[in-house]
Amino acid sequence: MGAGPAEVGKKWFMRQYWRLQQSQSLISMGFWCVTLTLLIWPYVAWRFDANTEWLGIPATYVGLVSIALMVLITVLLIGYIYDQFLSLWKEHQNVIIERNPFATYLLTPRDAIIIGHLSTMMRNMHPDDERVRAQSEWMERWLASMPELEVFERMVTELDERLGVPVPEFTFLPDGAVEAARQSAASRSNSEEGA
Repeated sequence: MGAGPAEVGKKWFMRQYWRLQQSQSLISMGFWCVTLTLLIWPYVAWRFDANTEWLGIPATYVGLVSIALMVLITVLLIGYIYDQFLSLWKEHQNVIIERNPFATYLLTPRDAIIIGHLSTMMRNMHPDDERVRAQSEWMERWLASMPELEVFERMVTELDERLGVPVPEFTFLPDGAVEAARQSAASRSNSEEGA
């Protein structure tokens, strides 16, 4: 049930990539400001005499900081226009949702538990309704694929540790699915410690 080496490698790579992305905007803004300031400076340096001071600050520094602030304000203005008038971020979020398997065909552990209990309640409230029974069986087939996911294994081990009571075997999951997820998480942990 555990993920193979390829999945572990992909996840490790994506975690590193995510970490790079988190600092990307701030680092990019710094590079933009420094690069454009130094590119523009030769064209306007003659306006800022190095021997002149403004409020005790050499004019050269005032000029460099002014250019950097203009670059920053320009980028923020473009961001404002992008947000308020073009609204491309809405389409960007649609694409993110469409590409996210947990928003389309996979379930988060929390969603699986909720759907599992709803399915059980529907079946118990309408025992003679064929349509309800067919829907419940379909949902339980969908739920049966959940314990194979690493996120389910993580949920089981985290809740075991946090609550101090083992996660029970849910009636809407295949028999032994929670214990199998627990064992798969333990073997994954052991193999990661050994690496």
